[in-house]
Amino acid sequence: MIKLQVIGNLGKDAVVNNVNGKSVINFNVAHTERFKDAQGNQKDRTTWVDCSYWTDRTAVAPYLKKGTQVYVEGTPDVRSYTTTDGRNGASLTLRIVSVQLLGAKPSGTSSPDQSAGGTYTPASAPSHDDAPVDDLPF
Repeated sequence: MIKLQVIGNLGKDAVVNNVNGKSVINFNVAHTERFKDAQGNQKDRTTWVDCSYWTDRTAVAPYLKKGTQVYVEGTPDVRSYTTTDGRNGASLTLRIVSVQLLGAKPSGTSSPDQSAGGTYTPASAPSHDDAPVDDLPF
């Protein structure tokens, strides 16, 4: 099994889709690495990761807003396709197993309460309070 872990910021708001009767939350995460090149100049390299979160519990989607810092964990899913001009192509998507909200969006923006991070996994351990799991916002 291959497992990938990514910490980064959402590039745009998450979108909930229904595919063959199953819910999927699609979003992308960007991670920017800062480094110095051979001449000593500061450089930035941004890597984008497309994410698909197949789940019936879509309540986390409103919290996945552009700029929000998240930790995602999952397995890679490689898809091959043919472009309109007949060339073969491939894309890498991360099939999410768990999502953790790490931080708020940059100041000056508003969204649901993101001051406290939260973790959501499909098979998460029961909480210590008596509230049903389906009532959790993530």
